[in-house]
Amino acid sequence: MRADRLVAILLMMQTRGRVTAAQVAAELETSVATARRDLEALSAAGVPVYPQPGRGGGWTLVGGARTDLTGLTAGEARALFLLAGPSAGAVPEAKSALRKLVRALPQTFRGEAEAAADAVVIDPARWGATDRELPPLVSLLQRAVVQREKVRLRYANRTGKRSERLVDPWGLADKDGVWYLIAGTVRGRRTFRVDRISEASCTGEPAHRPADFDLAGAWEQVVEEMEQRRATLAATVLISERLLPILHDQQGRNCVVDGPVADGRIQVRVTAPTAWMLAQQLAGWGASIEVLDAPEVRAELAGLGAELVERYGSDGRSGTAP
Repeated sequence: MRADRLVAILLMMQTRGRVTAAQVAAELETSVATARRDLEALSAAGVPVYPQPGRGGGWTLVGGARTDLTGLTAGEARALFLLAGPSAGAVPEAKSALRKLVRALPQTFRGEAEAAADAVVIDPARWGATDRELPPLVSLLQRAVVQREKVRLRYANRTGKRSERLVDPWGLADKDGVWYLIAGTVRGRRTFRVDRISEASCTGEPAHRPADFDLAGAWEQVVEEMEQRRATLAATVLISERLLPILHDQQGRNCVVDGPVADGRIQVRVTAPTAWMLAQQLAGWGASIEVLDAPEVRAELAGLGAELVERYGSDGRSGTAP
């Protein structure tokens, strides 16, 4: 039996007092037979869980027994509070949950867990920017995901075409301040940018989420597909080793290092959806970067340079001769 199911069943029984195998199966998305085996395994392992036969029966945690989360190691408790702590200041429910978790931890872990909760602060705003607020629709979609409830969306795709969709919300992802909804539709899994959703409402209908759905894995696949679509044009460039880390930080996975060349510079391949976008990204480097191939990118760079010379080359305020 998986440990996470064991803990989930115990917490469910503490909350409800009595559960049936059917309720456990529905909650944990397993078969009734699996839920019954899990309950029997708990009982066999010495946990005071006993069946009560007959109508209105079920499985009960006898004597009000409670788990104190002693299954957590010191490292696991520290990691949990390091992750949860930064959100506690902004989310009252998170702060309350942390207080309860601290009381549930073994005494030897409490001091370190409390210190971990106060060890990190997360400031999502960039320098010079205001704090980012959670988009109003995100809260509604979060509730729909957790409560497994279908959502009706009014959505505009990247071309502006509007449509109405009935979806099963599976999960949300925040990518650099842009929120995405991963959902099931009649055509399979789809990803929606939340800022393109003009309206959303919960329908009250139960949503279906595949039992084997893994949000982190699904999002990784979405990112990979998006990056492949974005990386439709490549250019080989030369840059000094000193500046390479800056270029790599700027371009991320759209920057692949090939290696050094004879003059000591580093050969790199950079990608973007179009030649114009790639030229825009490289233009600011001036003579620090040399583009070896991709004639369309070189042409765009030449065009940008000509525009700058035309606008500023004869401007007396720039310090150049008229």
